[in-house]
Amino acid sequence: MTDVRWLSAAEQQSWRNYLRGNAALAELLNRDLVATAGLSLSEYEILVRLSEADGCTLRMSVLAEDLVHSRSRLTHEVRRLEAEGLVERRPCPQDRRGINAVLTDAGLARLQAAAPGHVESVRRRLVDRLTPEQFAQLGEIMALIAADETRPRSHVGPPDGA
Repeated sequence: MTDVRWLSAAEQQSWRNYLRGNAALAELLNRDLVATAGLSLSEYEILVRLSEADGCTLRMSVLAEDLVHSRSRLTHEVRRLEAEGLVERRPCPQDRRGINAVLTDAGLARLQAAAPGHVESVRRRLVDRLTPEQFAQLGEIMALIAADETRPRSHVGPPDGA
């Protein structure tokens, strides 16, 4: 058994600041989106990812991995969006076992209506509070963490759309 490399007091403070700041930022952005657009931050991000995909369509498993969501969580969120007519689920033509999420015209319109307020919220809550250098460094740090190859991948689990 190896010795534990405990965090120093300064590292512990930075870690806790990160956890608190990350949770607070997500909650504030979510609250702003719900108030102005009737969408959660997670729902908004699903619509964004679909709007950026070829044909506004992504396989559910790919969408789950991109969003770092479990397939069951994504399925639940897509069902809510589907009930509102913002997204449709369709069989994947290349693989009948797979399910695609498709952005509807109503979903695109809702996203376009929500985007200006969300961008303003992101600016007010994060971007404008940092220097350009700090914001760039934050992006680099988070990209490094997101690229961690030890992160579980969503391809393990039940079939798409389960």
